Amino acid sequence: MLDASLKSQIRTYFERITLPIELIPSLDDGAKSAELRGLIEEIASLSEKITVAPDQPDIHTPSFAIHRVGTDISVRFAGLPMGHEFNSLILALLQVGGHPPKEAPELVEAIKSLDGDYNFETYFSLSCQNCPDVVQALNAMSALNPRIKHVAIDGALFQAEVERRQVMAVPSVFLNGEPFAQGRMSLEEIVAKLDTHSVERASRKIAEKAAFDVLVVGGGPAGVAAAIYAARKGVRTGIVAARMGGQVLDTMAIENLISVPHTEGPKLAASLEQQVKSYDVDIMNAQTAVRLIPTVGPDDLLQVELASGATLKSRTVVLSPGARWRQLDIPGENEYRNKGVAYCPHCDGPLFKGKRVAVVGGGNSGVEAAIDLAGIAAHVVLIEFDANLRADAVLQSKLYSLHNVTVITSARTSEVHGDGQKVVGLSYVKRNSDQLQRLEVDGVFVQIGLVPNTDWLKGTVALNTRGEIEVDARGGTAITGVFAAGDATTVPYKQIIVAMGEGAKASLSAFDHLIRTTPVEVLQAAQ
Repeated sequence: MLDASLKSQIRTYFERITLPIELIPSLDDGAKSAELRGLIEEIASLSEKITVAPDQPDIHTPSFAIHRVGTDISVRFAGLPMGHEFNSLILALLQVGGHPPKEAPELVEAIKSLDGDYNFETYFSLSCQNCPDVVQALNAMSALNPRIKHVAIDGALFQAEVERRQVMAVPSVFLNGEPFAQGRMSLEEIVAKLDTHSVERASRKIAEKAAFDVLVVGGGPAGVAAAIYAARKGVRTGIVAARMGGQVLDTMAIENLISVPHTEGPKLAASLEQQVKSYDVDIMNAQTAVRLIPTVGPDDLLQVELASGATLKSRTVVLSPGARWRQLDIPGENEYRNKGVAYCPHCDGPLFKGKRVAVVGGGNSGVEAAIDLAGIAAHVVLIEFDANLRADAVLQSKLYSLHNVTVITSARTSEVHGDGQKVVGLSYVKRNSDQLQRLEVDGVFVQIGLVPNTDWLKGTVALNTRGEIEVDARGGTAITGVFAAGDATTVPYKQIIVAMGEGAKASLSAFDHLIRTTPVEVLQAAQ
């Protein structure tokens, strides 16, 4: 199952295991169990500190536990953790085997101090890019605190369980048998949800920080580029972000980033975070900006208020808040979000195997989603508002070659229907006749572009009619000392490489502003 090169790499990683662990399988005579047994035995052969215990019955079969011998530390994978979850498997083996997670000491201490018994279950799909972050976070918590247990469950393999629990989006997390969260969550966010006092502690710590020379708001490609360029100038730099990586985390294949033939969003996001951490940058993750306060006098500092209640001060600010999925804003959409209404076909598509689904949007993302879903769903209906699809010709050609796809153009999606628990249909209006039509579908995938995350900036910086931050050729905004970059700005072509370049430019402009307006001794003191 694992080739020689991969085995060699894994064997090197396993040298970091310091404590004995055992793999405890729960298998039957099925094909998936046979595959899983083969994987377990291969893994065990790569380290003398890993052994395979006799089979033990479990409610999830096939599955296996990774158990630290002589302790209560354990995590379980129900299914075959390959695809995007293979890294989760390797990390779980290392961490249960005594290799410490690379987290801030205060976060590790907060996890160890959690008081209570927490039994987590996470439903994932092997094609989901968002799932590994949640799986890895909960596994790390289990390796640090023996009262925390975690089972990662492949939803496609346990379809009856998924339907019984009405799981229609991944990752879906249950805590002690009750729904806990859906969607991507960082380790910091999970801990904050369990320990409300952690938010207060983080807020107090942030409020005590000295003023920055350059404060970047947003952790996507533009924000990370801005932070790196500022740090390289030797000025005091901070970056505050709701999630490091931004919209890149929700991107599948990336094949147009110059010098990188192919990568995936989460991998690129991890590389961005790793690089910014190599510089002297104060990273404040899982923090949402809610207000920008401009300066009043020449000696005043810009201020950024956070949802946690803390306020940061800085001589310059680079705004790179990015964008989010655009919603249809029709009846039923919010009511059935994650109950059949989805925005990530790669993540949630496997949960709709053999079912009928609709895709709304005829651009590249919509057509790509329809093509991907056609290999899983029984039938796919693509609905486009315009008279013609807007996707590239090569994608349209592939779409029309598929036997289980129907394309409807000149149609305005008007309502999502449900039975109170899940999506059962969708209505649309034919624009050339005003005729109302209804489709019986089990899922609706919305792919109609992005909307900038700038609601919190209304009335402060100048925004265009689409909500984008208006910037000049240097990335400057209408507010002195405030610059902006990335998908939330008026700069055309929302591409990763464009955002990186704009982030660097905005940061250089901020530095240029600093050296022209800030006394040398003040900048030297900050260094």
